[in-house]
Amino acid sequence: MVTWIYFPKSSQAPDLALEVVKAFKCAPGIDSAAQTNDSNFALKAVAPGLRSAGFVVESGKKVEQKIRVPVLFGRDGKTEKSFDADAYHEQAGFVIEVEAGRAVVNNQFLKDLFEACMMHNVNYLAIAVRNSYLGGNDFEKVTRFFETLYASSRLQLPLKGF
Repeated sequence: MVTWIYFPKSSQAPDLALEVVKAFKCAPGIDSAAQTNDSNFALKAVAPGLRSAGFVVESGKKVEQKIRVPVLFGRDGKTEKSFDADAYHEQAGFVIEVEAGRAVVNNQFLKDLFEACMMHNVNYLAIAVRNSYLGGNDFEKVTRFFETLYASSRLQLPLKGF
């Protein structure tokens, strides 16, 4: 079962975000209530749907298989610092991160948010987390955190939505 929410809640999810949701809904074997697969398995399962929506998707762990999104530029305009993304739609400025067990336990979702905020020309972020992990619901925990972030309005994010 795929559950999703879009922030800020005062905006409707853009069509590309709905394509991302569709890719997850159509992917086989990623139901966290029935499966214990890792994030690499989930990314591979959703990759065809993401590619058909115009994303480039990480194909492995080797340097040439990763998706590097620029953060800082140095001499002669060359990328000085970049962060890796699981999938990236450059034209829309849309980054996707797929997480499994580390999403909440290691606060990986916060690292994903920070990195997306630092990435050059990134406007949107999707973070996929498990509904069911070690007897808890990571989706609910992450959602509660982001609801608090937006409700407090003390931190302004450079993203249009996630």
